[in-house]
Amino acid sequence: MATMNTSTWHRHFQGHARYHVWATHRLLEAISRVSGEDYRRDVGLFFKSIHGTLNHLLVAETLLWYPRFSKGVSPVLDLNTEIEPDRDRLAQALNGGAAHWPQLIVTWPVERFDGHLDYQTSKGEPQSLPFAATLAHVFNHATHHRGQITAALTHLGYDCPELDMVYFLQQEQVKKA
Repeated sequence: MATMNTSTWHRHFQGHARYHVWATHRLLEAISRVSGEDYRRDVGLFFKSIHGTLNHLLVAETLLWYPRFSKGVSPVLDLNTEIEPDRDRLAQALNGGAAHWPQLIVTWPVERFDGHLDYQTSKGEPQSLPFAATLAHVFNHATHHRGQITAALTHLGYDCPELDMVYFLQQEQVKKA
């Protein structure tokens, strides 16, 4: 990624982190109205069900990527691991995990964004990837799976929230006015 100054890097990723918090909350609010049967139904997602996909997000975002970025540690954990079987506690963990990113991003010096993230994959293999692009991946990954879940909600006949980033940006503009 191109070199940016401190405020540009932080503003860019703070925006993505705030969007991530907003979109996670909106999606989980919509999912709270889904029946238990539909919540766990295999609807053809990569992680089968809405529950399976949410658990995957918890594993990937909160238990693998966050420690890599925040502490430089790389847990070895299968991406299919069911961490939280209870849907309410899973929703709380996802909302809480999303809320940690904005706080973390502001602590990094600008030089870190132009560096690399050295970590181990979920299988324990060493990796070194561009830091900023890998951070972008974390937010993009969540957006990808939220999109899968909204498609499942639509398929099952539920209303799903509008999660396009532009709606978040418009909402932020209204709050500033």
